[in-house]
Amino acid sequence: MDPSLELDLQLGGRGSRLASLHAALREAIASGRLAPGLRLPSSRELAARVGVSRNTAVAAYELLASEGWLESRGAGGSFVAELPQAAVTVSDRASVAPWADSRWLRGEGGGWPALLTSGPAPAYQFKTGMPETASFPFDVLRRLQTRALQVAAREPARYPAAQGLAALREAIAGHVSSSRAVACTVDDVVVTAGAQQAFDLIARVLVTPGRTVAAVENPGYPPLRAALLGAGAKLAPVPVDAEGLVVEALPAEARIVCVTPSHQSPLGMAMSLARRRELLNWAAARQAIVIEDDYDGEFRFTSRPLDALKTLDRDGRVFYVGTLSKSMLPALRLGYVVTPAWAREALLAAKHAAGFGTPALTQAAVADFILEGHLLRHVRRMRAEYAERRRVLEQMIRRHLGDRAAIYPAIAGLHLAVALRDVDADELTRRAWAAGVGVEPLSRYWWGEGGLQGLVLGYGSITAARIPEAVKRLAKALGTL
Repeated sequence: MDPSLELDLQLGGRGSRLASLHAALREAIASGRLAPGLRLPSSRELAARVGVSRNTAVAAYELLASEGWLESRGAGGSFVAELPQAAVTVSDRASVAPWADSRWLRGEGGGWPALLTSGPAPAYQFKTGMPETASFPFDVLRRLQTRALQVAAREPARYPAAQGLAALREAIAGHVSSSRAVACTVDDVVVTAGAQQAFDLIARVLVTPGRTVAAVENPGYPPLRAALLGAGAKLAPVPVDAEGLVVEALPAEARIVCVTPSHQSPLGMAMSLARRRELLNWAAARQAIVIEDDYDGEFRFTSRPLDALKTLDRDGRVFYVGTLSKSMLPALRLGYVVTPAWAREALLAAKHAAGFGTPALTQAAVADFILEGHLLRHVRRMRAEYAERRRVLEQMIRRHLGDRAAIYPAIAGLHLAVALRDVDADELTRRAWAAGVGVEPLSRYWWGEGGLQGLVLGYGSITAARIPEAVKRLAKALGTL
C-alpha cells in the first residue's frame, strides 16, 4: 500500500498529543477505516501531517504495536494488524434501509439454495454445470488471445459495443445455425456475460414489477428464477412430465414461459415435438413470450437431437439463450441471446445500463476460436468422453444402488438425475459429503412446498476412472440411512 495514504485524523483538544494521536489511530483501525494489512505512513510523514513531533508519532506507533493494533516490519514500515472480527466495530444502522422495498435487501432474491454441508471439499465431486478443463486446448486459446492483444495495440482505444463484437456474433450465428438449427443473422445475436446476464437483461425488459406472471419449470433452474424475481415478476411453478413442460398446466395470465426443452434442468428429458408446437401455439394465443435456455444441448448422446425450440418460432416469441461455459470454459463468462428483432434495441439499452459491453479481448479470441473450427473439434471430442462417463455412471448406479434409485432418461447434457425411494436426499447429501462425495439434492431445484427426493450428479468434472469409487462411497452412505 502506498505510504502516502491520506489520513483524516481528528486529534482531540484535551489531554496530551500522544494520547490524542493514539486514540485517533486506534479508532480508525477499530472502525475498519484502516483495513488489516494496510501500510501506514512513516512516523516522519505522519508527524508532519497531523502537526505533532516525530517522537510523538513514533511513540503512538509503538504503543499501538504493543497493544496488537499494528505490526512493525522494521525498515518495511508499520502495518495494520489482522484483528479478531469482534474487535472491529462498524455501524449497521444504515443497512435497514427503511425507504427501500427490495427483494435483495429482504433476502428474497433467490439463486442457489445453500447446501447443508460442512468441512473440506470432498475428494470426489459430482458438480453440476462444470465441464472438463484438462482436455481443453488452452495453447490454442492462449495464441488467439495474444493475437487479440496485438490487434488491440494497433487500434484506437474504445469501449466494446454493447451488442458484442461483430466477429463473435457472426461466429455464434454460424455455430447455432449448424449445431442447433437456429436460423439467425449477426444482427440477431447479443453477446452477454454468461447466460445469467442474458436472463437478467430479458427480465429487465419484459417484467413489469408486481404484475408480470412468469411460468417456470418445477423443478427448474434456480438462477433463472432469481433473475425474474429480482425484476419483480410473480412466479408460477409448472410441472414437467416425460415430454417436458406440461403446457395445459400453464396459468392463463402467464406472459413469460421459461423452458429448457433440449435437456430439462435438472431432470434431463427432452421436450417432445408435439409439446413444443403446443407451447408455441399457447404463447401465440395469449401474446406471451418464451425464454429458451439451451445450456448444454450440444453434448448429445443420439445421432440427431430435436432442433431448438427457436427453430419452430415463426412470429418472434422465443428468446434463445446459450452459453459457452459448458462447451468451452466457465471462466470466459460468455453467453448470448438470439433475440426477436422487436426486442433488440431494448435489450441493448438494458445492457448499456448494466455495464456497457463484454470484454473485447476475450470476445475477439473466442470469435477466432469458433471461426477456425476449434470449438467444433473440442465439442466432438468431449461429446464422446462425456458419453463414456455417463455410461459408467449409469452402470455403477444400477450395480451399487439397486432398486433404491431410478435414473431419469436423458439424451444430452453433463449431468443425470436420480430418483430415490424411501430416502431423505438432503440427509444423504450430508452423509455423502462426509464420505468424500459431493452431490446435489433435487430439492435445490424445487420451488415451493414438497418436491422430489433424488440427486443430481454432474459428470463433467469427474473422470470415468474415478466414478466407480465415488458411487461405492455414495452407496455406503445410502446404506446407513
